Amino acid sequence: MSTIDVNNLLSQMRQMTAQVRAPEAASKVAAPVAGQADFSSVLRQSISSVGRQQMEAGRMAASFERGDPGADLGRTMIAVQKADLSLRATVEVRNKLIDAYKEIMNMPV
Repeated sequence: MSTIDVNNLLSQMRQMTAQVRAPEAASKVAAPVAGQADFSSVLRQSISSVGRQQMEAGRMAASFERGDPGADLGRTMIAVQKADLSLRATVEVRNKLIDAYKEIMNMPV
């Protein structure tokens, strides 16, 4: 059983709170700051991650179906469920993006 480093956790929470509270000019549109990912790269990484999860779940399921030694039903089922959940979340994000695009395109100019 692992233990949680409370001080480290509090430090991370404080850092996240400071990032959220950082004042930013709402009207200022600038290029992404070094170390800050832009939307397209985050989206690309997310889709790539979903693909990797899908492939890993498929590999684990095929291994279990073949009866390979070391293939665990519990881990296989969890991997399949994680892959399914990440795919569903990605589809929902896509749907929200499409809805936002349609709404923007229907705005009067």
